[in-house]
Amino acid sequence: MSKERLYLYDTTLRDGAQTSGIDFSLNEKIVIAELLERLGIDYVEGGYPGANPTDTEFFTEARTETATFTAFGMTKRAGRSAANDPGLQQIISCRSSACCFVAKTWDYHVEIALGCTNEENLESIRDTVETTVAAGKEAMIDCEHFFDGFKANPEYALDCARTAYQAGARWIVLCDTNGGTLPDEIYDIVTKVQEVVPGSHLGIHTHDDTGQAVANSLAAIDAGVRQIQGTLNGLGERCGNANLITLIPTLKLKSAFSDRFEIGVSDEQLKDLTAISHAFDEILNRSPDRQAPYVGETAFATKAGIHASAILKDPKTYEHVTPESVGNQRRVLVSDQAGKSNLLGELSRLGIEVDKADPRLDRLLALVKDRESEGYAYEAADASFELMARRELGEVPRYFDVNSFRVMVERRFNAIGDLITVSEAVVKVDIDGETRMSVAEGNGPVNALDMALRKDLGKYQSAIEGLELIDYKVRILNGGTGAVTRVLIESHDTKSHRRWFTIGVSSNIVDASFQALVDSITFALLKAEAASA
Repeated sequence: MSKERLYLYDTTLRDGAQTSGIDFSLNEKIVIAELLERLGIDYVEGGYPGANPTDTEFFTEARTETATFTAFGMTKRAGRSAANDPGLQQIISCRSSACCFVAKTWDYHVEIALGCTNEENLESIRDTVETTVAAGKEAMIDCEHFFDGFKANPEYALDCARTAYQAGARWIVLCDTNGGTLPDEIYDIVTKVQEVVPGSHLGIHTHDDTGQAVANSLAAIDAGVRQIQGTLNGLGERCGNANLITLIPTLKLKSAFSDRFEIGVSDEQLKDLTAISHAFDEILNRSPDRQAPYVGETAFATKAGIHASAILKDPKTYEHVTPESVGNQRRVLVSDQAGKSNLLGELSRLGIEVDKADPRLDRLLALVKDRESEGYAYEAADASFELMARRELGEVPRYFDVNSFRVMVERRFNAIGDLITVSEAVVKVDIDGETRMSVAEGNGPVNALDMALRKDLGKYQSAIEGLELIDYKVRILNGGTGAVTRVLIESHDTKSHRRWFTIGVSSNIVDASFQALVDSITFALLKAEAASA
């Protein structure tokens, strides 16, 4: 029996960006898009070209290779043609393969928000879809407030969906914009919508205002929709959107869905789920939810004595899925074998081949656990992890040794009387037995250290000419002014276009930053050497 295909649509970079306190940079959007492709998402919605400079620049080139790169926008304005609507034309002309347009489907909003007639709104939907299809792009309509609109005026809500479908839209997405609809209502309304639009062309977009966004998405699938929209870790305005990190393993591992449907996420990609979830949180500079389903630190942790005793006999007694299937681990048993399995998978992803019986793996696993207890978190710091792994396996040359570094921060008045802060760094390194000392001023102590460290690396200088530090994040791991600090640095090589993250941990923020800087430069040298081999 063949399974029906479900399509996963991620809107983290657009709807998720509406979360309070979240403001993605261009570089962060690029990295997150890479995470989504690594997970196997079908559609990556990158944002709204024209709405802000970051989104506009993001769509100047295609940002995905396997996923359908999707732009978001609004249907054309009433009273003008599609060709004479600058906003619509900017969406269609950007470097996306698909366009998703939000449309009013609640007659109350048509009157109040748009100030046009119901018929004019239908014309806007029709013309927008037809124009997009004529441009050779996949067209989608996000039916905003669809469920509230259906309850108020079912005939008009269905007219909007029918118009989009008949005009050629690939997907008509039913949105629970206010997040107040319950699963049984979702199921009933989706069932009725299929009288005018087949389920193979229907999507679902839910919000979590009643804590049921995932449940509502699953109810919609049961009722017939075949595209599911959501965000990484449930990011989104107010209470968030449907959490794809929870939905994906449910669809893959629960027989109620896995027996009937297939998704584009492979078993191997599913094993990356925990790492991707945590990496995303690191990019946001926030702590992962310890109790998150499937991927949380305590998702497979058992404290109760009776439960622990049962798990010792058979983990199935208190685990609904195996933690390894989602890249997590059991916390009640100290299982070196399970830990080693995760380690082997990560090494393989990084292209490091090692026999599972190699005794160095045990030492590396112990080192990882020691580092994590100190505050290191490698899910988002692939480069630092790869360096640590290769060092333990004896594969990283000693390009240079740092003898010492010093940073001075001076606040003073300059010659014209302005109060300024000046940072100066001195770094001493040994290269092939020769000591080199470099001094540099920078915009802050970390920038000064970065410039001094990269100023003179002798024979290695040409390998780091394109190296740039493009992001810097600090996390305080415990309280007080003497707290342990974690620093995450993102670097970019303008020559190879490779980007990577490195990490440092210390009670001294400058020391933690310097650790991450040294790792970044070492990683750049390692990759440059590999490229020239």
